[in-house]
Amino acid sequence: MIIALILFSVGLVLLLKGADLTVEGAEGIASRMGISATFIGLTIVAFGTSLPELVVTSEAFREGNFGIGTGNIIGSNISNIALVLGLYAVLAPYAFRTQPPGQRFLLHIALMLIATATFALLCWRSVLDLLSGIVMLALFTALLVILWRSGQAMERTAGKDSPYFLLFTIGGLAAVIIGAHLLLTGAVEIAALFAIPPVVIGLSMVAVGTSLPELATTVVAAYRNRPGIAIGNIIGSNIFNLLFVMGLNALFNPIPSPDMVTVAPMLLFSLAILPLFSGRIAVTRAWGTLLVMGYLAYILALYWM
Repeated sequence: MIIALILFSVGLVLLLKGADLTVEGAEGIASRMGISATFIGLTIVAFGTSLPELVVTSEAFREGNFGIGTGNIIGSNISNIALVLGLYAVLAPYAFRTQPPGQRFLLHIALMLIATATFALLCWRSVLDLLSGIVMLALFTALLVILWRSGQAMERTAGKDSPYFLLFTIGGLAAVIIGAHLLLTGAVEIAALFAIPPVVIGLSMVAVGTSLPELATTVVAAYRNRPGIAIGNIIGSNIFNLLFVMGLNALFNPIPSPDMVTVAPMLLFSLAILPLFSGRIAVTRAWGTLLVMGYLAYILALYWM
């Protein structure tokens, strides 16, 4: 128990400090390159915080645990939207009503919905094979090009330009990933001590655990008033998870497709992002609360099923 608590505590410290350095480093990269912080959030920060999903999913597929691999991706995307973005809407609803983010994120949300719908359609083929992998990676490349072009058209980031921005970003992401692993390890051990069923650990802790980098980075970005990094991190991470992680693995291993009962909640939660941009703080905060409650209900439903 003591070791588990130490792992949990050290992981939490690394997670929060790493997220702080990541956000600061991302601001520096955006300032140095003369592009928007939103684009950095959609790409560098999003891909970095998705590394746990890439590692966990690839390892699961390599060992033949296809249910864990696909479940982790789908569960992480649901967690990113309902838990992480829902909490951000509760903590910083103003970020969704300011005009520039509201306009620019409509395009980015549309791209995420395209990625989600494409993944769902490919799942109808009963197997995610080489052809599916090529389609997902081709779409991922196309969306990156669109993000790059939209990033050039966004407002440029101005502000402090730390000479250590690259070190902060790399070191921060490393600390976030290591911290998430330690915190998850400690949490699983604590749960095992209290005889929590393994299915609950897998469906909740693994999915949430691999989403901890997104959660920490988004909370810190909210605290530092950086909505572009916070929201862009979630949208970019979900695109990366579905198209790059699944597409890359499908090139090497035919993956049995998850059934529509598993995929449908991800589609619904993805569409549920749209009301957050109603332009009214009260509506955004209330909808964020509903997203978090919906996520808790989803976990409970999985447990009872």
